[in-house]
Amino acid sequence: MQVLDFHALVNSLPASHADSSSRGEESCRPVNYHGAEARRAWNMAAMRTLTAAGLFLAFCAMGLIAIAISTDNWYETDARRHRERCKNYSNKRNDPGYIYISNNNLPLRMLPKETSVERKGSGASEMLLRAKRHFLPPAPAMESLCSRQFNSTITGLWRKCHREGFDLETEDLIFKGLVPRCAPIKYYYSSSALPRNLPINLTKTIRQDEWHALHLQRMTASFVGMAISIILFGWIIGVLGCCKQHDLMQYVAGLLFLMGGTCCIISLCTCVAGINFELSRYPRYMFGIPEDVSHGYGWSMFCAWGGLGLTLLAGFLCTLAPSLYPPQTPVVHKPRQENGCV
Repeated sequence: MQVLDFHALVNSLPASHADSSSRGEESCRPVNYHGAEARRAWNMAAMRTLTAAGLFLAFCAMGLIAIAISTDNWYETDARRHRERCKNYSNKRNDPGYIYISNNNLPLRMLPKETSVERKGSGASEMLLRAKRHFLPPAPAMESLCSRQFNSTITGLWRKCHREGFDLETEDLIFKGLVPRCAPIKYYYSSSALPRNLPINLTKTIRQDEWHALHLQRMTASFVGMAISIILFGWIIGVLGCCKQHDLMQYVAGLLFLMGGTCCIISLCTCVAGINFELSRYPRYMFGIPEDVSHGYGWSMFCAWGGLGLTLLAGFLCTLAPSLYPPQTPVVHKPRQENGCV
């Protein structure tokens, strides 16, 4: 007759009971448990990737905007062709008996007679007026344009400079110390010197235009400073949220990037409006630019527009990333049975 060890039997019961309970827990897990874990890991990886991409784009945007603020190539003018044309006009022969003929009026054509034009009607009279305007001597117009000195310059937010190597006469004066290379842009009102023979209404209009141009300059500088400050603050919050894995901080960083992009849009729009306003100021003979002076936006302006695009893209990515964050739902376990799972 076999004798059973009662103590060994008792000690073996808990182990077998634990094995059966663990098998019961594994069998009680839902069928899609591993799929949910994989989806959660994929969402976390996508969220980190979007956040890192948004912070990188925001850092690049801050660099581009900082370059645009610190450089002077927002607006450029090239007056070499105009100065050469005025120089050729001033060097023309003035001796008696010499007739100066501009190249624009060649070849010479005979104007139609007014008597024959009156017979043909109104259409021919309009052609005669056009012909008269075309064959008018350009001397008065050239004298009025060449009376003002136009230089090749670059303009930024803080100063206006002569372009190096464009005007030899200006370079000589700068080398001698008679003319400064750059002049600071004033953000306070200072009335410019005007001729004394101007009408009062025209003088008031010029003063009002100066105030309006000054307001546009102030708005441009202030809003671009606000833009880079808000983007920097949002970038710091985004980095902290990425380190602590806090989705709310990342969402706030994205909103700050969008707010900084809005300020940058306002700054660039006011800058363009200010330049267009300066080109259309009245009277034209005092503030207009001749057609042979080429002008346009420089690479600093394009850096600012590039920073604006990167800022908006970074804000979109950082606000999209928290939506992929997996919800923290507690796992509810079913009551365990002694002999298995029901």
